[in-house]
Amino acid sequence: MNDRVATSATPDAATFARRIDTLRRRLAADRFDAVLVPSADPHLSEYLPARWQGRQWLSGFTGSVGTLVVTQDFAGVWVDSRYWTQAEAQLAGTGIVLMKMMGGQQTAPHVEWLAENVPAGGVVVVDGAVLGVAAARALADALTARGVALRTDVDVLDSVWPERAGLPDAPVYEHAAPHASVARAEKLAKIREAMRAKGAQWHFISTLDDLAWLFNLRGGDVSYNPVFVAHALVGLDDATIFIADGKTPDALKEALSRDNVRVAPYASAPQALAALPAGATLLVDPRRITHGLLEKVAPGVKIVEAVNPSTFEKSRKTPAEAEHIRATMEQDGAALAEFFAWFEDALGRERITELTIDEKLTAARARRPGFVTLSFATIAGFNANGAMPHYRATEASHSVIEGNGLLLIDSGGQYLSGTTDITRVVPIGEVTAEQKRDFTIVLKGTMALSRARFPRGIRSPMLDSIARAPIWEAGADYGHGTGHGVGYFLNVHEGPQVISHYAPAEPWTAMEEGMITSIEPGIYRPGKWGIRIENLVMNQSAGKTEFGDFLSFETLTLCPIDTRCIDLSLLRDDERAWLNAYHETVRRRVSPLVEGAAKAWLEKRTEAI
Repeated sequence: MNDRVATSATPDAATFARRIDTLRRRLAADRFDAVLVPSADPHLSEYLPARWQGRQWLSGFTGSVGTLVVTQDFAGVWVDSRYWTQAEAQLAGTGIVLMKMMGGQQTAPHVEWLAENVPAGGVVVVDGAVLGVAAARALADALTARGVALRTDVDVLDSVWPERAGLPDAPVYEHAAPHASVARAEKLAKIREAMRAKGAQWHFISTLDDLAWLFNLRGGDVSYNPVFVAHALVGLDDATIFIADGKTPDALKEALSRDNVRVAPYASAPQALAALPAGATLLVDPRRITHGLLEKVAPGVKIVEAVNPSTFEKSRKTPAEAEHIRATMEQDGAALAEFFAWFEDALGRERITELTIDEKLTAARARRPGFVTLSFATIAGFNANGAMPHYRATEASHSVIEGNGLLLIDSGGQYLSGTTDITRVVPIGEVTAEQKRDFTIVLKGTMALSRARFPRGIRSPMLDSIARAPIWEAGADYGHGTGHGVGYFLNVHEGPQVISHYAPAEPWTAMEEGMITSIEPGIYRPGKWGIRIENLVMNQSAGKTEFGDFLSFETLTLCPIDTRCIDLSLLRDDERAWLNAYHETVRRRVSPLVEGAAKAWLEKRTEAI
């Protein structure tokens, strides 16, 4: 039996309906025909500080990705298949329509909808301060072709959201040696070298993880990501970081000044861009700067558009960082062993819910050295809840772990010495033959890509089909990418690499040594169960041949894959050998860090098959 626990939730659907009505009155007063509210902030972040969670505040949909469009007679949220079930439930009763995005679409469907439904002569408004340059260009082109005007100089949320949060105020701190193995001055020198190669005297950076990496700083402005809200303008001799007042201690300012880095008020960043002299050349990443900021640059300044050099630099972990990450994975594996030992012992004796799993797993990680916070909100989904890739249990709605089925747990930690992200599926009671078949097919996909050898520089999206091949062969598929880059005590999602056939195979997605990426194929059966098996891997040299340099993956994650869920008849001998070798490595490296019940659990779950 799977009892779903529900308690009263606030705000309710009627609250969101009233908020939409208030927004419509504002649109009518200003003679706007439609408003677009993206899931974005002035830094185009994936995870947003409270101030910029307007789409969630207006609609009630809490997923990390989605776009809200409101007119006088329509309101809809566009989301991809990862969020369909979640959005359908959260939008129910609000009057807001779920608009399903299909994988592989070349044009943003909400842009097409606006172009087709706003009448000629109408006006669409969106806050340019949170609208990416590429998105702004696509939107303007589509609307102009239909005779519709685009306004990007108005933030309508300010007038309809009375309790809107201000700027986050968590302090900024230094990510110091030994964990920060490359000095700030050395990183700045590399960026300036890239600037000179592009002929640029200035480089403007808005992406928070790029800033944190470049200046060896960390913060707490964004949940789960140790970053701080800021911009930076880097010159060939000095640099300025724009941070809200009161966040940077005097001692840190002094340390920054020794590297010719000045701290200025956050709000002064647009003025600094506007003050660049005519004839100067400015390097910006058009995918990582907003339309509103780029508009501030004077016409006499030449703009060079290219990927932020720091994006490439931070993705390629140094040998020293790699060693720290390996040690972090051992500690994280020990925390998982302690958790799973408790879980298997308590199951059937204690009342365990999806929320309990989050609580106990977080506590186990918190006991490990260097732990700072989770790297994302824990996903613990039992049976049907596991079929939602981005499910999150809440006090208002969650399941009790009892009866029969599959429990999916996707979790991770931020440590001073690295970032972790792992998904495991464990059996509860009896597991059916169909569930074992799905699990084994997903495992085959994980192993296939984990064992791959490939040319250095291959565009990462092209590797996606290696993991999907065993799943496609079984007539199944999944609606998310197979892998994302992972930071070093930074964002759990980073680029430039991404293993996903939904992503374009652009030159900057090339695989290089030292990159850390997830491998996480899955199968999801709505209303039944979900399976995803995720490890983090690091690109390593695999030798040279007459055909060039090759790379392979070093598996970093150290936690057993539950063999009770495997249909052994579906595994080849080489696949069994890989799994046995992986489990031997897990046991050897994690065992010294655990004792008692955790050690006994580890030995049992790493037995050879």
